[in-house]
Amino acid sequence: MQAGPTLALPTTSPELTERLLGGLAAVDALLRSVVDHEDPFIAQASMHLSQAGGKRFRPMLTLLAAELGSGVNGDVVTAATGVELTHLASLYHDDVMDEADLRRGVVSANGRYGNSDAILVGDLLFGKASELVAGLGPEAVKIQAQTFVRLCSGQIRDARPAPDGADPIDYYLGVLADKTGVLIATAARYGAMFSGCPPETVDIMGLFGERLGVAFQLADDLLDISSASGESGKEPGTDLREGVATLPVLLVRQSNDPGDDRLKELLNADLRDDALHAEALGLLRGHRAMDEARERTNTVALQARELLAPLSGSLPAHSPAHDSVTALSALVAGVVNRAG
Repeated sequence: MQAGPTLALPTTSPELTERLLGGLAAVDALLRSVVDHEDPFIAQASMHLSQAGGKRFRPMLTLLAAELGSGVNGDVVTAATGVELTHLASLYHDDVMDEADLRRGVVSANGRYGNSDAILVGDLLFGKASELVAGLGPEAVKIQAQTFVRLCSGQIRDARPAPDGADPIDYYLGVLADKTGVLIATAARYGAMFSGCPPETVDIMGLFGERLGVAFQLADDLLDISSASGESGKEPGTDLREGVATLPVLLVRQSNDPGDDRLKELLNADLRDDALHAEALGLLRGHRAMDEARERTNTVALQARELLAPLSGSLPAHSPAHDSVTALSALVAGVVNRAG
C-alpha cells in the first residue's frame, strides 16, 4: 500500500499539520489491517485500489472536523477509516458500471479481476466498513445505513434521464448530492460527532460536507473535459464517451444559439467513435458553458464556506478549532481549483 496520502494539506498551522499527518497515518494503518485477508487473492484484490493511492480526501475531512471538538481520538480514526472503506467499495462498483479501464492511473478493478470479482470485493469492503462503524454505536450505524441508501439511489438516478417535467440541471445536482455529497457529509459529521462537538456543530458539518461534495463532483466533471491526457488519472472526455451528461453538456443542451447546433448534434451521437469524440471534446472545451459551469461550481463552494461562519465567530485566534475552520475553508478552495 502506498505509504501516505497524496492530498496536499490545506493551509494549516505546523501543529495542526502534524496532527493531521499523524491521524492520516493511523487511518492508513487501520485500513491496511482491516482490508487484509487470510486468502491471498482476496487480500490482493481488496487492496488493489488502496495501493493505487488516492487523496484520502474524506478521512482528511473527518480529522479536520474533529479539531472543532476535542481532537482526533480512536473513534475518530475508526470513523474516518469506515468512510474511506465505503468510498473504496463504491469505486469497485463504479468501475464495473462504467466499464472503466483505468482508476487512479492503474488498471481498474474490473479490468484486473473481472466484473464478478470486482462487485464481490466491493461488497466485502462495504461489509468491512459496516463492521468498523458498528463499534461506534447505533447512531453511527444508522448514519452509515442512510448514507449507503443515498449512495445507491444517487447511482441509480445517475444512469437515468431526468423525469418528465423536472429541470435537468436541478435533477443532476440532486444526483450529485446523493452519489457524492452524502458520503463527504458523513465524513464531516462523524468527525464532529466523535470529538464531542455540540449537536448544532455536527449539523453544520453535515450540511458543509454535502455542499463541499457537490462542489467536488462539479469540479471533477470540469476536469474530465479540460484535463490533459492522464492528468486526472483517466482519459479526458470519459464522461462524453460514455454518454454521461454533466453540467457543461446540460448547459449546452439548453442553448438556443444556432452556432451550437453542431455540438448539440455531436452530444447526441455515439461518441465512442474517436473522431466524433475528439471533435465534441474540442468544441466543448472552448464553449461558454464551461465558464458558466465553473461559476456554478464556485457558487456551491461559496455556500459551503458560508456555512462555516457561525463556527468561527467566537473562536479565539490560533486555537485548534480556529485553525480547523481556516483549513476547512482552504480545503473548499483547493477542491474547486485543483488541476488533477
